[in-house]
Amino acid sequence: MKHIVTPRAIVKAILAATFIGPVPALADDPVKTDDISVFGQKETRQVLTMTRSELSEAPPGYSPLASLQKLPGVFFSSSDPLGNYEWASRFSIRGFNQNQLGFTLDGLPLGDQSYGNNNGLSIGRAISQENISRVSVSEGASDTGTASTSNLGGSVQFFSVDPKNRFGVTLAETYGSANSSRTFLRLDTGDMGAHTKAFVSLLYGRADKWKGYGPQSEKQLNAKIVHFFGESKITAFVDLSRRDESDYADLSLDSQRRLGWNWDNYAPDFQRAVNAARGIFTGGVTSVDDAYYFARGLRNDELAYVNANLKLSAIARLDTTVYYHHNDGQGHWYTPYVPSPSGLPISIRTTEYGISRGGVISSLVAQLNNHQLSAGFWYEYNKHQLARNYYNITSGDINAYDHFLSNPFATAFLQQFNTTTWQFFAQDQATFFNDRLKVTLGVKSPHVNIDASSLVGNRAAGSISAQRGLLPQVGLNYQLTPSENVFFSYAQNMRAFQPGVSGPFSTTQAAFNATSGSLKPETSQTLDIGIKTQRGNFQASLDAYLVNFDNRLLSISQCAGILGCPSTLANVGSVHTRGVEGAFQWSPVQDVTWYNSLTYTSSKYQSDYLDGTTLVRAAGKNVVDAPRLMFATQLAYEHAGFFGRLGAKYAGERYYTYTNDAKVPGYWLTDLSTGYRLRRVLGLQELRFQLNITNLLNENYWATIGTNGFVSSDPQGQFWTLQNGAPRQVFGTVSGTF
Repeated sequence: MKHIVTPRAIVKAILAATFIGPVPALADDPVKTDDISVFGQKETRQVLTMTRSELSEAPPGYSPLASLQKLPGVFFSSSDPLGNYEWASRFSIRGFNQNQLGFTLDGLPLGDQSYGNNNGLSIGRAISQENISRVSVSEGASDTGTASTSNLGGSVQFFSVDPKNRFGVTLAETYGSANSSRTFLRLDTGDMGAHTKAFVSLLYGRADKWKGYGPQSEKQLNAKIVHFFGESKITAFVDLSRRDESDYADLSLDSQRRLGWNWDNYAPDFQRAVNAARGIFTGGVTSVDDAYYFARGLRNDELAYVNANLKLSAIARLDTTVYYHHNDGQGHWYTPYVPSPSGLPISIRTTEYGISRGGVISSLVAQLNNHQLSAGFWYEYNKHQLARNYYNITSGDINAYDHFLSNPFATAFLQQFNTTTWQFFAQDQATFFNDRLKVTLGVKSPHVNIDASSLVGNRAAGSISAQRGLLPQVGLNYQLTPSENVFFSYAQNMRAFQPGVSGPFSTTQAAFNATSGSLKPETSQTLDIGIKTQRGNFQASLDAYLVNFDNRLLSISQCAGILGCPSTLANVGSVHTRGVEGAFQWSPVQDVTWYNSLTYTSSKYQSDYLDGTTLVRAAGKNVVDAPRLMFATQLAYEHAGFFGRLGAKYAGERYYTYTNDAKVPGYWLTDLSTGYRLRRVLGLQELRFQLNITNLLNENYWATIGTNGFVSSDPQGQFWTLQNGAPRQVFGTVSGTF
């Protein structure tokens, strides 16, 4: 009988030739659903991976960053139940916030996930949750080839699913609390001949805010095509995203005590907002900053890449990605500080963003005996524009201004930034003693230059560069027994200067001229040592780490966030972090999996600093928004189509002042996911019912802190930079695959 070479066999052969280690499952291969995380048994650094099965049992539309918070060392907060509200979403690893981490999708740089992102976009706008196959978290030492110049404390790498090998249609409908609804439709072509397959997906979601007034909506298209030839492949991916978010009011400890947990912006009560702008306060309000009339964020993104993974010879492969990203964004705040020409005491104050960036990432990998050698580069040119404008309003009809505004009556500042990034890397990964010892030696060399122009206003212009000749990285992994291995890693990293709302150009020209020559980029040195074990149905890891973070740059604001006056960027010394983290996953009986992680981190400032002429005594104080203690637990069960997960996360107290005189208490948060799958019913390959409940015990808690930044001191609790978490929310989903 003639042997038939199937598309699946071709793909697996290519993957086997491309990857060192086990071949990953294809998109429509069965995947074990009891794998919460893969503990990276033979990694030379701390790497944790979350599988598609875990992501699929979160609520549809749930931020994958929120799903990662059960991993050791990881903290996530958001005032939105699904974690997608970008103004109040915060992610950190071992005390390093998202601005000091690296994020990629299929190797493509996503920037630092900040709200005012100048060089990327959030993962939710880059790809629909349903199209993510897995997420890998590198804590401390990232791969030397990671396309990021902000990964001081590690990186998060997202990977998209490949098109399925068979034709199919997936449709999912979700309805839930706050009038939320979400429709996801995906078409897989299967093998179209010539070893080519593709998918296209459409997403539409909307919801009301869980408190206050205002809609949230998202529209997204993803498409991916993969073509195989010989033992090489070409991949193309496209993402189109449209996001419209209504903001929640930022609270202070004092305003929450006076106004309650459910206090929010004034909309749709326009008259009350007008009265407050004129200094007439009612109902416990004592300040014009207790609330504004309304606020929203608009984001339009187009993202695309083409990747070529080519077999050059029996021992060498070349992997190259060319990408482009365009973004338009506006943040609308109805400000009581600037009246409209119409005579109303309120106008719309915008922060307007524009990103147009493109780049190339390329690496050559060769296997020479027991050495896997790799070298490559990342190049990106990014044109970023930032403006602060004011627009006239004539009424409180928020729908009349629910679009990208033009023709402002005033412009406070307008800046343009041209950023050129080059990063080179080289690495040798070798094995010895019958593969019992793995050694990784690598270096990278980042070079980032920013040229800034100030077109309107008093913000700074000029040039600034951040570069390092060599940033070394070393890792070891030794197989003690067939079940246990120990690892050690050391890495040096640098974070480049950032253009935009909080970088060195957000100050005045005089301040920039006085400080730019002495500013140094932030750097870190990370040391990790740990042990991992895997015995049958039990796997675990224990890790200790030391981090020295030098040249910490602090943007010191001189006014309330809505005013947006120039800030001062200062080098305020070092941060020392010491910590230990552990995790285990155990299946005590068939179909049941129990997962736990525990993290203790001590992260402290080492120096006092000057805020103008005031000495801020921060030395020895805890780093803001960095809980010392975190614990996560999850119990999962799956049998005969039924599945269920009950998880809880504890995060300890967090400070939002550098002198630690103001803080929010720790909290527990519990979530439930359950459902049932039916195979081959009613003409469907699969019919699935799922119920998700977030904040199951309906706790009141402080979710996000630092939405308006952090301050040196706030003894009376009157700084509006906090947001509380959503109460219990329920979501039901029905999905079918044809």
